[in-house]
Amino acid sequence: MRGGEIVKNPNCSASPMATEQTILVGKKPATNYVIATVMAFNAGVKKVVLKARGAAISKAVSTAVMVRDRFLPGKVQIKDVKLLSDKVQGQGGRERTVAAVEIVLEMA
Repeated sequence: MRGGEIVKNPNCSASPMATEQTILVGKKPATNYVIATVMAFNAGVKKVVLKARGAAISKAVSTAVMVRDRFLPGKVQIKDVKLLSDKVQGQGGRERTVAAVEIVLEMA
């Protein structure tokens, strides 16, 4: 996962009115991800999935709460939270386990 990319879900249709969008949370400030999430909902997307690993997990949680409580109160709900672990190559080629989270936001 790089420094915060917006990625279209390969499972959704290729139409401009996609029903789901995935946002990878990384090194940028949380407000960047909040704006990307709000813009996706304003563009007609029904479900946004915030994905983060390691230190960015708290930023993904902050993003979800800010969108739900401050930017789109009563319009967006947190539908699901998945706690995961990813195996990544560390320094020296060693395999490490890193915590990850997926937060699903849906229009109410």
